[in-house]
Amino acid sequence: MRFSLLDRAITTVDFSSDAAVLHAVTTHAKSAESMGFHRFFVAEHHAVPGIAGSQPAILANHILNHTSTIRVGTGGIMVPTYPPLVVAEQAATLQALHRGRVDVGLGSSVGFTQPVREALRQEDAVAVKKRFGEDLAEVVRYLRGEAPITQRPRLAAEAASAPPVFVLAGYRSALEAAHLGLGVILGGPIDTQVAAAEAYVDNFREGALGSPHIIPSLHVAVGEEEAWASDLLLPEAYSQAVSQTTGRFEPLQPARNLDLDALSEQQRQRVRQMQAQHLTGTPERVHEALHGIADRIGGSDYTIDEFLITGDIPDREGREESERLLMEIARGW
Repeated sequence: MRFSLLDRAITTVDFSSDAAVLHAVTTHAKSAESMGFHRFFVAEHHAVPGIAGSQPAILANHILNHTSTIRVGTGGIMVPTYPPLVVAEQAATLQALHRGRVDVGLGSSVGFTQPVREALRQEDAVAVKKRFGEDLAEVVRYLRGEAPITQRPRLAAEAASAPPVFVLAGYRSALEAAHLGLGVILGGPIDTQVAAAEAYVDNFREGALGSPHIIPSLHVAVGEEEAWASDLLLPEAYSQAVSQTTGRFEPLQPARNLDLDALSEQQRQRVRQMQAQHLTGTPERVHEALHGIADRIGGSDYTIDEFLITGDIPDREGREESERLLMEIARGW
């Protein structure tokens, strides 16, 4: 089993600036490489309080320049934000500079508020999202050299010259990926991922990949003690519960600094709901649970061989220990 990581460049109380956050993402990638993680993805969020990462292609290039073996990906470039040609140019530039180490994740999200959508020229968000399948297909045509114009930098004619493309997918986007022969990175509750994976495999049309490629994503934290592991992901759930009910987006801080009793019952319920989607526990428990999830999502027609580990953990020493234990699970799979 292979494990990969997503770092969303979340602000925490430890950092004095967004620039410090971005440098910390690079440090995280170097640590992931030394531990043996397979891929390291960075995300795209525009004008979202508490998230410093807005340009994944630029950040990925910086990380690629400061690492040597780990694969680095955009997780992902939001296709509705750019003309398809620009998306293809970003992917091709990364591939030209770092061939063999680049993965291109593409998503369908629009700006998270109306002012942000207007700033991104996405005033009609419904129409923009409806066009995702068409725009995604256009990006793929550029990368495969099948478009009426040629992107620059131009990739070689052979299929292997294009970077692997994954769609960040729920059910609908998984179908789009299947029709184009692309890989998928699934998100959301496990039941949703199971349904999306089944639809994806059933509708897959052979493309550059040749066969389906599914990477489930999960919020995971591992520790020698169950409660310690659960506390690693508590700050993210706490922050989201507060932001959704008050509109305040404060930097994440370790669980030891949080006061759950100060939350309203509605907020505490929201924290519990989010924690129910987390996979936390001892190495033995997490190993067993991941086996079961891999069997459920893969089914009888596909074998899951990689997980993307997500979740924002402000305790950097705790995150490092969790990731070390994850790689022990990978080696003992």
